[in-house]
Amino acid sequence: MLIKLIYKIRYFFEKHGFYVSSRLADRLGMRAKNVRLFFIYASFATLGIGFVLYLIVAFWLKLKDLVYTKRTSVFDL
Repeated sequence: MLIKLIYKIRYFFEKHGFYVSSRLADRLGMRAKNVRLFFIYASFATLGIGFVLYLIVAFWLKLKDLVYTKRTSVFDL
């Protein structure tokens, strides 16, 4: 029962996490696993500041997606 709850919580955060780790990894040319590990270690080492940093980056990426849309040509204006 507890394991099932943990998997549901994990699935929720993976689905609705705004893909911060994977987008940063693509941008930096790294693996997403290494970026996730950085956020985990940073949150333990700094008592939660890594998680706050993650939320700030997620918010920033979400705003960037809302403001900037990719246009394929000049005529899409």
